[in-house]
Amino acid sequence: MNQGKIYELYVQSVGSSSMLGFIEISGFSFGEKSSLVLDPTEESLKSEFSNVKRSFIPMHSVIRIDEVDKRGKAKVIETSGEGKVAHLPFSMFNPVAGNNPEN
Repeated sequence: MNQGKIYELYVQSVGSSSMLGFIEISGFSFGEKSSLVLDPTEESLKSEFSNVKRSFIPMHSVIRIDEVDKRGKAKVIETSGEGKVAHLPFSMFNPVAGNNPEN
């Protein structure tokens, strides 16, 4: 999820990153160039990730990761904010209030 949009991408590799709180994706897969029908959403994603070898995604931005047998179309879905997915508050660090060791 990025700026109120859900990105559905197909990649060859997904794994934990050496950067704390991120996952790493690589090997982006888009439709065949010989296709007669062009999907403008997939074409815009293909253009956006054309020179990207690896991308680092914050863990709290990931909704779901699936392993699939057959690749579908990459797409961007606009969210209206009224969906059934609720975001939980996320804090990587819990600040300590004052100098009280019991907090």
